[in-house]
Amino acid sequence: MASPRLVGERFNLPLVLDRLAAPDAHSPDNPVLIRLFAEDQADRVGGVSAEGHLDRDLARRSKAMRLLGSGHVRSPRDYYNVAMVLQHSGLAEHHHLAHVLARLSALAGYGPSKWLAAAAMDRWLMHQGLPQHYGTQYVEDMTGFRLWDVEPGTTDEERAEWNVPPLGA
Repeated sequence: MASPRLVGERFNLPLVLDRLAAPDAHSPDNPVLIRLFAEDQADRVGGVSAEGHLDRDLARRSKAMRLLGSGHVRSPRDYYNVAMVLQHSGLAEHHHLAHVLARLSALAGYGPSKWLAAAAMDRWLMHQGLPQHYGTQYVEDMTGFRLWDVEPGTTDEERAEWNVPPLGA
C-alpha cells in the first residue's frame, strides 16, 4: 500500500505526457524552477539528506507539477530542473516523468540532462523490481550500499552516450 504522503501525489501520467510540448531553447529559464532546483540540491549535500527534507520535497514536487501543468516549464533547463525535483520522489510515475523531461531536455541540447535521464530511467526500473539499464542506482543492504542489479547487455558505450561512467570506474 502506498504511503499516505504519496497517495495525494498520484497523477495521470499518460495525460501529462500527452500534453507535454518539446522544450523551447529560446525560452528564458523560469527563476522559480531555478530556486526549486537549488533548494532540492541544498537538501542533499555529500550524499546525506537534510532533516525534514521529505516535507520540503513534497512541497517542491507540488509546485513543480503545478508549473508544468500551467505551461510555465518551457526551456530545456526548466525541464531539467523539474526532472531533478521529481527524481527524488517515491512514486514510479514521477521517475518516469523525470526520465521523459530530462531526455527531452538533453535532446534539446542541455548537457546536464543526459545523466539525469539515465538515472531517472534506472530509478524507475529499480522501483519496479527490474534491473537498471545504466547502473546509476545503489541500495542499502546489510553491509552498506551496493549497486542495484544491472542489465548485463548494456554497454559502456551506451552509458557514455548518457554521461554515465563505465561500471567499475
